Amino acid sequence: MRFLFYTHSAVSDWNHGNAHFQRGIMRELVARGHEVIALEPADGWSRSNLLAQQGPFAVERFRKDFPELAAVTYDAGFQHESWLAGADIVIVHEWTDPELVARIGRIRGRGGDFTLLFHDTHHRAVSAVQAIAALQLEHYDGVLVFGEVLRESYLRAGWGRRVFTWHEAADDRLFKPLPEIDRDSDLVWIGNWGDDERSVEIAEFLTQPAHALALSGTVHGVRYPPDALTALADAGLRYEGWIANADVPKAFARHRVTMHIPRRPYRESLPGIPTIRMFEALACGIPLVSAPWSDAEGLFRAGTDFLFARNGAEMRGHLRDVLNDSQLAQALAASGLETILARHTCRHRADELFDILAACGNRAAAEIKPAREAAA
Repeated sequence: MRFLFYTHSAVSDWNHGNAHFQRGIMRELVARGHEVIALEPADGWSRSNLLAQQGPFAVERFRKDFPELAAVTYDAGFQHESWLAGADIVIVHEWTDPELVARIGRIRGRGGDFTLLFHDTHHRAVSAVQAIAALQLEHYDGVLVFGEVLRESYLRAGWGRRVFTWHEAADDRLFKPLPEIDRDSDLVWIGNWGDDERSVEIAEFLTQPAHALALSGTVHGVRYPPDALTALADAGLRYEGWIANADVPKAFARHRVTMHIPRRPYRESLPGIPTIRMFEALACGIPLVSAPWSDAEGLFRAGTDFLFARNGAEMRGHLRDVLNDSQLAQALAASGLETILARHTCRHRADELFDILAACGNRAAAEIKPAREAAA
């Protein structure tokens, strides 16, 4: 089958975590023998920032890290109709320009011979309702959302004909334990500053506990203002800026513990949706302590796969325990990895995608499902 993914960017993961899962799904589809092409705007925000900071090397780095992925840029004169004419499946990400979202839908509505899905992996359905409500999705065969609470929001609002929960997951071809690397530092946190959506939480759950415990550690991410950089330095943490996602497994492997700090909109309005970093960290076999969020869908086993910290004091206690109790650290790492491999890899999500496509009436996908079951 021929898949087209309209992405904000497949090449750039600069402040663009959605690229992680999209790359993983595309790699899985390619491994199964499908043709996959990622389309992205030539002037996309993430790509532009990455090129400005890292230069052309960043594009070459993407090609080196993901040689099986084909990424094509488009501009105002791009012939979308020609590309769509040969597609079997088209998946349009939520950050795609609204006019293009509508244009692709009209092509489908005029008899385009492909299954068309809209993919939402953000919190704008609850934080910027008017922007999502204005999207023209009437000709889309289905909507993919990365959490049940988001699916319910779409259904209540009447956005889309069919809405399916499709959680993010770890690309376990990339994210896996690297025991040959020595763990020579205590704590690593990988996350962007964003728009003050978790500045208070970063202080309570990261810098203050790190300072109190005198931890060695590293922080990766972008868009940190000067006062945040000062706070990291005062806590004794090294700030090392942007990290290519392909390098993240090595970063996890060099540290003894990591943490999950969700953005406030997810904690308050979208229970059940962790960041993809949580899937990736557990896939790498590193013990993880999480700031508060509600695992409303039972994705993990709290207390077994990771530890929950309700406040900064609990975060300090959990970090101290993990760093001083090797048996606890090993048990958490093993359990978290076990859950990822059993439920949350891109292989699992690819299987789910074909089930969704079959439910949307795609005959080829419906035929793939029995073949998959027979092989199992």
